[in-house]
Amino acid sequence: MFTTEPAVAANARGALFRIAAALLDYPLPETRQVLVDGRALSALTKALHLLGISVPTGAPARPSNGDLESLQVGYTNTFLSGRKGNPRVPLMASAYKHLMAGSAQGSFLLNIQAFYKHFGLKAAERDEGHVEEPDHLVAMLEFCTLLCHLEERACDRDNDPGPYQRAQRDFLTRYLTPLTEAVRDRYQHLDSGGLEPTLAWLVRNLPEWCMNQQQQLTAITAEADTHSEQLIPTRSVPQGLWD
Repeated sequence: MFTTEPAVAANARGALFRIAAALLDYPLPETRQVLVDGRALSALTKALHLLGISVPTGAPARPSNGDLESLQVGYTNTFLSGRKGNPRVPLMASAYKHLMAGSAQGSFLLNIQAFYKHFGLKAAERDEGHVEEPDHLVAMLEFCTLLCHLEERACDRDNDPGPYQRAQRDFLTRYLTPLTEAVRDRYQHLDSGGLEPTLAWLVRNLPEWCMNQQQQLTAITAEADTHSEQLIPTRSVPQGLWD
């Protein structure tokens, strides 16, 4: 179980997902700045501490001092380019056939979009400057960041955070944790992608952090569901997807 207050834990989990999303998106000057001054690593460490997760070994001992071009080249060589135009380490779940478990790509994407739609989200359109893939790792991390925000707000207002916790649990189990594992496994087979050290450390450890929170949320929701069953038989209460 969480060792911190529920609202604090939701905020820390949201920070973890938000920072990971920012760092795993295409590098901007702002990305380089938080890497160079150490703010990214410090924020990740703080979030892990609040979640009761030990900071794994191998974290960079000092901030990165590379320029923006080197950061972007390392990112591109790792996540955007490769043989025959295919990324060496794709960040989209549909690029890993085993994650789709035999589903057609269209059905797989629709299932992910069902999560987004339930909470009022949709992918960016072409007239908004870019097209966002629903199964992209950054999109998934941003979605979980939103769920954490909604969970934290519910806690602060003394409302039931259960729907947001169950949605996170399910999304982590079905999509986010398996994708981070696939990305890590593919990255570990690279000879060298020139990826910035903090980003490489994030890729190697993100699966364990996601699994940790998946397990925490599973325990929390199981306890809440047991308590609810003791008060009202669940078979008599029709429920929505995560309500």
